[in-house]
Amino acid sequence: MGARSIQPGKSYPLGATVYPNGVNFSIFSKQAEALELLLFESPEASTPFQVIPLNLRQHRTFYYWHVFVEDIGVGQVYAYRAYGEFDPARGLHFDSDKVLLDPYAQAVVGWENYDRAAAIRPGDNCAQALRGVVVDSGTYDWAGDLPLEIPYSDSIIYEMHVGGFTRNPNSGVAPQKRGTYAGLIEKIPYLKALGITAVELLPIHQFDNQDAPPGLTNYWGYSPISFFAPHIGYSSRKDPIGPLDEFRDMVKALHQSGIEVILDVVFNHTAEGDETGPTLSFKGLDNQAYYILDADNPAHYSNYSGCGNTLKGNHEIVSRLILDSLRYWVAEMHVDGFRFDLASVLSRSRSGHPMEDPPILWVIESDPILAGTKIIAEAWDAAGLYQVGTFIGDRFAEWNGPYRDDVRRFVKGDKGTVANLAERIMASPDIYHEPDREPNRSINFITCHDGFTLSDLVTYSEKHNEANGEQNRDGSSDNHSWNCGVEGPTGNVEINQLRQRQIKNFLTILLMSQGTPMLLMGDEVGRSQRGNNNAYCQDNQLSWFDWDLVQDNGSLLRFTQGLIEFIQTHDIFRQQQILQIGPDPHQPYIDWHGVKLHTPDLSYHSHTLAFTLGYHGQERLHVMLNAYWQPLKFQLPYPKQGMQWHRLVDTALGPPADFSPLATAPAVLSRHYLLEARGAVVLAELQRF
Repeated sequence: MGARSIQPGKSYPLGATVYPNGVNFSIFSKQAEALELLLFESPEASTPFQVIPLNLRQHRTFYYWHVFVEDIGVGQVYAYRAYGEFDPARGLHFDSDKVLLDPYAQAVVGWENYDRAAAIRPGDNCAQALRGVVVDSGTYDWAGDLPLEIPYSDSIIYEMHVGGFTRNPNSGVAPQKRGTYAGLIEKIPYLKALGITAVELLPIHQFDNQDAPPGLTNYWGYSPISFFAPHIGYSSRKDPIGPLDEFRDMVKALHQSGIEVILDVVFNHTAEGDETGPTLSFKGLDNQAYYILDADNPAHYSNYSGCGNTLKGNHEIVSRLILDSLRYWVAEMHVDGFRFDLASVLSRSRSGHPMEDPPILWVIESDPILAGTKIIAEAWDAAGLYQVGTFIGDRFAEWNGPYRDDVRRFVKGDKGTVANLAERIMASPDIYHEPDREPNRSINFITCHDGFTLSDLVTYSEKHNEANGEQNRDGSSDNHSWNCGVEGPTGNVEINQLRQRQIKNFLTILLMSQGTPMLLMGDEVGRSQRGNNNAYCQDNQLSWFDWDLVQDNGSLLRFTQGLIEFIQTHDIFRQQQILQIGPDPHQPYIDWHGVKLHTPDLSYHSHTLAFTLGYHGQERLHVMLNAYWQPLKFQLPYPKQGMQWHRLVDTALGPPADFSPLATAPAVLSRHYLLEARGAVVLAELQRF
C-alpha cells in the first residue's frame, strides 16, 4: 500500500473522523514534543506502511495534535508514537519505543500478537501493540430504535456478564457464538420470561484480559483500555468493525423485547496500572493529565481505585473524555444507562482530595444528551471514601450497600438488625433524607458480581478463593454469610432445605421492599462459585452460568419469576413517593407490626418483623418475617368486608406451595398464622371466593 497525501487537519472532533476524501485524526498531549501517526495495512501487520510525523507548527493547535490523511477511510488501522521527556520523578512518561492506542478509538485490534509484557519491558513493542480502527458509527441501520427510558419504578435490574452468560457448553448456543453479544441475543426469551426489565452488563468497554495473575484471565473486565470500543472478545465476528455491529444488534434486540441495557463503566482507573505497569495509551501520551500522581513522588500513582492507578476525573481533558464516551454510547450505541464503578473516585480533585461539588459529576448529571438515561453510582471507592446517601445531584441513583448488609444480617439471625431492616424495606429514608427523593433511586441488592452468589451466601461461612492464587488473602472476609450448619455442599436433607428457604427469604425481602431491585446473574437458579467471593480472574465454569440449573433448580426459578411478575402488576411497588407510615385509605402506606399487630419489636434481641402495605384502598398485602430459630405465631389484620387473606408466599413450604399465583392462592381463614422458623410469608387481600 502506497503512502497517502496529508494535510494539517483540524483539532476537532477528537479521534478518527471519516470524511468523503479521507480521515481527520486528532489527539491530546500537552507535554509531547512531537507525535507520529502510524498507519497499518492490517490488524496483524508488524510494522506500519506509513509513518506520518506531526510537527508543532502545522499539526498542533493548543495541546491538540491533528492531521488529515487523504484516500483512507473506514477500516484503516492506526496508532501513535509520542516523543518527549522520560522523567518519572516529574511525572513524565514518554517512551517513543512504545506504540500507543488512541484514547478515542472506537475499535481496538492487534489481539493476536498483543503482549502486555512487551509494553512494560524496554524496547520497541510495535509488533505486539494494540491499534485503533477508523469507524463511521453513523452507518448502522437502527430501524427506528431508541433508548427505552423505563422509569426506575417499573424496573427490575439483572446484573450479568456477557461472556459468562452463554460461554458454558450447556448453554445450547452454537460454539462460535458462546460468550458473545450474539449468544446473549439467543437467550433474550429466558430474560423476558424471568421478568427483568434491564440488563446491567459488567464492563464491555475494551479491556485487557492479560491484566491478571499468571495463568489466569481478567474475567470481570475491570481493566479498561478504551472507553469507546466494545470488547472484541465478546464478539462472534472477528472483522475489525464486527464487534460494533454485533453489540448494536444486541441492544436493538433487547429493546425489541422491552429490556434496557445499562453499562458498568470504569472511569476510575485503566489497565496501565502503577509505575510497574505497561505503557499502552494514556501513560505515554500525557501521564500528568490523565492520572493522579503521588504529590511527594510523582513517579508513583495515587491508588484510590485499588487497581494501581486513578484517573484524574476532574481534569478538563479527562472530564471531556468521560462525557464524550457517555454521549457516544447513548447517541450512537443506544444504551439506556450507566453504573459508575467506584463512583466516589470521580468526586476527588486533581490532587485526590474529596470535593464538595465535583465538576465532572455535575456535568454528567445535567447533560441534555444523558437526560433520559439511568445513572447509578457505586458511591464509594477503594480508599475509604464512602458517600452512600450523600452522593451529589438530583438524578444519580445509588447501589445501596447498607441494604445488602442489613438484609444479610437479619436473615442470618444476627441481633440488632430489625430496626435497620425496617428502614431498608422503606427505601432507606434514614440514609436518603430528601423528602421528595424517589424511593426507587435506591438500588436494592443482596448479591452482585463482587462477593458471594446467593447460593454461596447460605452455603459458606468463609470465603474460599484459593483458585485465585493469592492464598485466600483476596476478597472480603466480612460477608455476613452463614452455611446453615455445614461448610460447603452436603447431602444432609434438612440443611439443604434450610438453605433453599434462606434463599427464598432473601428474594422475598428484596422484592417486597421499596426501591429498585437488582438480581445477580444465576441467583434465580442457585448458581454457585464454590465459595469464591472474588472470581474476577476465573473465566471458567466456576463463574459461568450453568444452564443445567434451569431444569435442576426449576422450582427456585419458578418462585423468582412468580414474585417478579407479582410486583410488576401491583401499584404499591411502582409508586414514586416514600410510603406514609400507618394505614391511610387515600395514599400508599406501610403499617409496622411484630408478632402482635401494631407492635413492632425493634429491640436488640428481636428477630421478627411484619408489615402491611396498602395502595389507595385498592391493594393490601401483609408480609411476615421470622429470622428466629423457632416457629412463631403472628397475629393477622382483619380483612375488609367481603375480603379475605390469601397466601402467596410461604418459604417454609416446598414447591409449588412456596409460591401461589393470585388465581390459585389458598385462603387463610384464621386470625393468626404460624410462621415456621427462618421463614417469610406474604398474604394478599382478595375477594372471597
